[in-house]
Amino acid sequence: MRMARTRACRYDPAMVWFYLVLAIICEAGWAIAMKLSDGLTRWKPTVVMSVLYVLSVVFLAIVTKRLNNVGVVYAIWAGSGVALIAIVGFIYFKEPVSTLKVISLGLIVVGIIGVQVTGSGH
Repeated sequence: MRMARTRACRYDPAMVWFYLVLAIICEAGWAIAMKLSDGLTRWKPTVVMSVLYVLSVVFLAIVTKRLNNVGVVYAIWAGSGVALIAIVGFIYFKEPVSTLKVISLGLIVVGIIGVQVTGSGH
């Protein structure tokens, strides 16, 4: 009779964070490429957008599999992506910056830190 193997939850926390950072960068990248695609009419940015979108979801899936806490992971991924995209919009696309926008982005960052500190358990 064969005994079923149980797989211990082993992972390198540094690699999990690495994959999460890659997922965030890819998320911001696909959104920026979407802007550059001019409504999906320019093929190169459209291809880049599609590839980065898939990579973002793949890396996010790897992280959620290892951490088993989709709410915390998704909050960090989405909030960080929003903040990064907004910063790129201010700097690269010369979108208007206001005090309220900066404060709002700061609150997003505080929320990300709060969710991570209180919810990950790692």
